Amino acid sequence: MTDRVYQLTLRDSRDRNIAALVQLDLSAAARSPAKAKLLFEGNKADVSDVMLHPTKKTVQAAAVTFERKTWHSLDPGIQRDLSELERVTQGDFDIVSRSLDDQRWIVADRRDDGPLAYYRYDRNSKNARLLFVDRPELEPLSLARMHPRVIRSRDGQDLVSYLTLPPRSDADADGLPERPLPMVLVVHGGPWARDDWGYNAYHQWLASRGYAVLSVNFRGSLGFGKQFVNLADKEWGAKMHDDLIDAVRWAVDSKIADAQRVAIFGGSYGGYSVLVGLTQTPTTFACGVDIVGPSNLVTLLENIPPYWQPFAPILKQRVGDPSSPEGRRFLLERSPLTHAERIQRPLLIAQGANDPRVKQSESDQIVEAMRSKNIPVVYALYADEGHGFARPENRLSFTALSEVFLAQCLGGPYQPFGSDLKGSSLTVPVGADHIWGLPDALAAP
Repeated sequence: MTDRVYQLTLRDSRDRNIAALVQLDLSAAARSPAKAKLLFEGNKADVSDVMLHPTKKTVQAAAVTFERKTWHSLDPGIQRDLSELERVTQGDFDIVSRSLDDQRWIVADRRDDGPLAYYRYDRNSKNARLLFVDRPELEPLSLARMHPRVIRSRDGQDLVSYLTLPPRSDADADGLPERPLPMVLVVHGGPWARDDWGYNAYHQWLASRGYAVLSVNFRGSLGFGKQFVNLADKEWGAKMHDDLIDAVRWAVDSKIADAQRVAIFGGSYGGYSVLVGLTQTPTTFACGVDIVGPSNLVTLLENIPPYWQPFAPILKQRVGDPSSPEGRRFLLERSPLTHAERIQRPLLIAQGANDPRVKQSESDQIVEAMRSKNIPVVYALYADEGHGFARPENRLSFTALSEVFLAQCLGGPYQPFGSDLKGSSLTVPVGADHIWGLPDALAAP
């Protein structure tokens, strides 16, 4: 009787910086210590995806995502197919379904300037037939392109970033506008997440209003190896923020951004970055939009939700430990609340009253600190939202509010409120009179 062969395919970063694709023979492991067989390893980014044969389950290809997603064939039998799909598709593609005989594939084509398209690919004829797109209403629109850029930080780190320009600002399509533009720096949350290339609704919305839009994978972002993540330990409000400032300077020096008209916009950790931007570098940004951002790292860590408790030791390692006097002093120094008096530029804060991660008190604290020092602030509160905005009516109302706020700061066009607040739970307990037309829109039936 022959032994069955059990193999485990996994991403593994043990004894290496970049996560690689490896295979363990578990049948052999029962007799001796298992040794992982290396199948594929990138040189700049972790393995982000894998293709398995539909029935044999053998590994056929692996993908890495540095600036964009790239597939690497491990099975010579599909190399021609991957090359053909690179030719046919307009963006980054994935194989989302395959027939059992592996002759027909369903391919998803992710573009930066249009909807997600699905193709039926026949491996025999090498023919790809468009089936449908997920949002056909986007097809006739002149949408903006997203340009990957690698920006070098002051200490030599490669920051994979994404730049979107208004469609008519870049006549030769070289990723440089004809003149410097007002710019919005959009900071991702997490911070253990990343920005990717592709269709981005925020980028498209802001670019349609005449703004350059820049998103930066600052240190701590995922997908670029353990070392890049570890570089962010205890660097909230410090080197992580330096990376954002270095990206803004790059945009100004490259004549992409007008240095006097740069806004910072983000949610969760991105919201914290907004508050850090306006307190640690108070004259760099023309204004800031903070969505559910923590203002006090001590109270943030002391009030984590129960489902985060297993994650608490990692938070102490990466952010700081409020359980010791030294740790509390460190965290308070990195907290925007401590430096609220430094804020000089307009600030819009938005909060969900039911947020279990960044509780309403995080926004309440800094709003109250600013009011006590007679510093203007606009505070948008949503009674039925949590960590971000889920209800479409609330999302529309906040987009409308942000658009007018940014227009006041950066000089771009905006659409008057009209009925955009209808059906939302928006209240503005502080600063409604600082937004053009907002008091009347709030009072409308």
